[in-house]
Amino acid sequence: MKRQLILLTLILSLPALARTQPVVIPLWKNGAPGFEERKNIPEEAKDYWVKNINDPSVTVFTPPEGKANGCAVIVAPGGGFRELVFDAEGLQPAEFLNTIGVTVFALKYRLPREKGSPYSIENVSQDAYRAVRLVRSRATEFKIDPDRIGILGFSAGGAVVMMVSNEKGDGDPKAADPIDSVNGRPNFQMMVYPGGNPPRKIPSDAPPAFLVCANDDEYGCDKVTIDLLTKFREAKVPVEAILFARGKHAFNMGDRSPYSSVRNWPQRMAEWISDSGFLKP
Repeated sequence: MKRQLILLTLILSLPALARTQPVVIPLWKNGAPGFEERKNIPEEAKDYWVKNINDPSVTVFTPPEGKANGCAVIVAPGGGFRELVFDAEGLQPAEFLNTIGVTVFALKYRLPREKGSPYSIENVSQDAYRAVRLVRSRATEFKIDPDRIGILGFSAGGAVVMMVSNEKGDGDPKAADPIDSVNGRPNFQMMVYPGGNPPRKIPSDAPPAFLVCANDDEYGCDKVTIDLLTKFREAKVPVEAILFARGKHAFNMGDRSPYSSVRNWPQRMAEWISDSGFLKP
């Protein structure tokens, strides 16, 4: 009887397993430009983090069959550019966004502050733009709308969001690689306790924005968030911002927080995406 129950459990779990198997797609087939020889150096992963990113990639998470609505989000985990908090700020956001029909691309970008790293912040920007361009260029394959591609960043990942959201993002029409001819600016942006330095000015045509942070953030990300909010308002860019009274830094998707408001912030994000019209075909 016990054997039969185990078999039944495995059979019932098969559909769920089948739809949650992620696919990893390198951003460049032959490795990052100028660093091709590092392509096959393996990543390091332990506990909650991933390090030693030498072949930047996106991991694709698709919604359950029949639930996808054509919206896509690229997720940039945080980690201070020294590591990527890939589980709590990559995998978990993907799982949540899949439940509302969003196809997710969790980004592994290069880490310039990791010990011994040969990379720079410019390489991070290069990875982020390439991710948006790759996703948009393969929109038909992924069954997504090229005009409903957003980007979500946590902590240092918030700085990654800023890198691609405040420029035109025009591709090079003469590029040898067709992907590089595609526009690299997302259609909407979301930042959770964002780090980095906000731009001096937000352009009036910047994508609509969603911001989340705690007022007692020990790394000062609350000040970054308020600065961004002010600049979005000055530019008359649609923006929604949540500033929790408490919650500190790195509350991730909120599931470990003792505060109900923080635990429920992902639902507020889902409502904003919906209210902004990005879930509608």
